[in-house]
Amino acid sequence: MTPDEVAALAVLAERAAREAGALVRGGRPDRVDVSATKSSPVDVVTEMDLASERLLVQVLLGERPDDGVLGEEDGLRAGTSGVTWVVDPIDGTVNYLYGVPAYAVSVAAVVGDPDPATWTVVAGAVHAVPDGRTWTAARGHGARLDGRALTIGEPRPLAQSLCGTGFGYRAERRRAQARVLGHVLPLVRDIRRIGSAAMDLCSVASGQLDVYYERGLNPWDLAAASLVAEEAGAAVVGLRGTRAGAAMTVAGHPDTVPALVEVLEAAGADSDEPA
Repeated sequence: MTPDEVAALAVLAERAAREAGALVRGGRPDRVDVSATKSSPVDVVTEMDLASERLLVQVLLGERPDDGVLGEEDGLRAGTSGVTWVVDPIDGTVNYLYGVPAYAVSVAAVVGDPDPATWTVVAGAVHAVPDGRTWTAARGHGARLDGRALTIGEPRPLAQSLCGTGFGYRAERRRAQARVLGHVLPLVRDIRRIGSAAMDLCSVASGQLDVYYERGLNPWDLAAASLVAEEAGAAVVGLRGTRAGAAMTVAGHPDTVPALVEVLEAAGADSDEPA
């Protein structure tokens, strides 16, 4: 794609994310009810997740009807243009459910087969709904927070690094993640668990976290925010030379990430099996 085409996709991603964010923000009742559950009884879907995704599809395909869409709630709608939009209508649904002000709308444009193992993310936007912060990125154009260019800060030793992470919804995954946390916590400044993977990755880009790791991310959790982090200068990788993804995602300054990767590999963090 040409630089201008990539930049145009980033503009559309931001517009869609902001419009969906306005819907989510303005439509939140005092009490939010669960509409359905997914991987476990605590992995919830609300009516607003569904409404937000419908709006995202309407905005994106209204502008580019030949594109595909991969959404958290409705799955894949194949397109013919070679561009697929990967959307998370509310990243941090449990936070939304409880009124914890840390949830976001995530929109990314990817090219190639709609397969996270092979696609290339070219544009993305993550809109933090409660406070309106918006991270954007276009491949080769850099990353921005509310229009301000982002560049990742100086590296810190792992022992002085504030580390973000998250946990899965199934009990066996959580047991394994608790074991891994026991290996990581003594070796870092402290741990933060925000509850939105997209906001975690964007926080690495804008300096609220030094490093981040998590097992079990879905493509819609990762796509837009990983590009924001990378375009700000962060490394976003998996373990054992693999690409960031469901097995493990690690992000941070390129000089700090290898130390965290070493700890996670030694702890078997990409496995749910007991140590």
